[in-house]
Amino acid sequence: MGKSSNSALVILAFFAIYVIWGSTYLLNKIAVLELEPFMLAGCRFTVAGLCIFLLAKIMGISLSITKKQLWNTIIAGVLFLSIGNGFVVWALRYVDTGFAALEISAQPLIILILMRILQGKKIQPMSMVGVLLGILGIYLLVSQKQIIAQEESILGMVTIFFCLVCWAYASLFVAKADLPTNYFVNTGYQMFFAGIILGLMSLAFGEEWSSPLGWSTEVQVSMLLLVFLGSIVAFTSFNYLLKAVSPEKVATSTYVNPIVALLLGWYFLDEQITLQSIVAAVILLTGVYFINTKKTLAIFERFKR
Repeated sequence: MGKSSNSALVILAFFAIYVIWGSTYLLNKIAVLELEPFMLAGCRFTVAGLCIFLLAKIMGISLSITKKQLWNTIIAGVLFLSIGNGFVVWALRYVDTGFAALEISAQPLIILILMRILQGKKIQPMSMVGVLLGILGIYLLVSQKQIIAQEESILGMVTIFFCLVCWAYASLFVAKADLPTNYFVNTGYQMFFAGIILGLMSLAFGEEWSSPLGWSTEVQVSMLLLVFLGSIVAFTSFNYLLKAVSPEKVATSTYVNPIVALLLGWYFLDEQITLQSIVAAVILLTGVYFINTKKTLAIFERFKR
């Protein structure tokens, strides 16, 4: 009985990190076409952070952390979510969801390059193959005529790449930073403070705020799904899987999320899937596969959108 219930939990958890995380691109795209991007992301993460704090209290988990840990969670939250996620949401106004997801799947490639530049770590032969395939895949992805022909698409593409660099640097930062040992608490603080910073960014950019009561039903549902499924359920599932199965199995979400995003964008938003995009996806994800060695998996997969 115990084994079968555990198996069911594992299956449900994989569904969460495969499909829910893959669908966040679609949900953000639906919402950002109606709402201001930084307000949208700010509301999502502030509410999600508060919900996690509430859940932690109910579960009897202590929320007390040191000043250093608090400062580190703020830095990580800003890099991962305020900049990393907030600007991706902004960029989704100008690029397709599948394109964004594929570009973001190159995160392990950027981390590996930063580790070489900042820490002087040698790139292993298999990882070098992955780097070369990743660069080729990204080139094929961004060199498509319909992207180069539109200035807004190029702006969105460059913005997402900037977010990738922020995520990569943040991944190296959290690997050595003094953070709360409980992942639930750690994420709660990161999301809450990232949401506050996003709210301040929204005000600084002069965004127009609106009441959730005035949002369309489609956007209201998208926001609820982003908060409760995308931020809380999927992250809890991710942490559960890190303990229940091997890291390389958890890392398969890196390959599945872009495919889910591509298919959902095509089905719900009529986004075009070109042959060049498919070829780029295969090459890029093959490169990511070569890069995802057991030693670096923990860093690559530690934090998600």
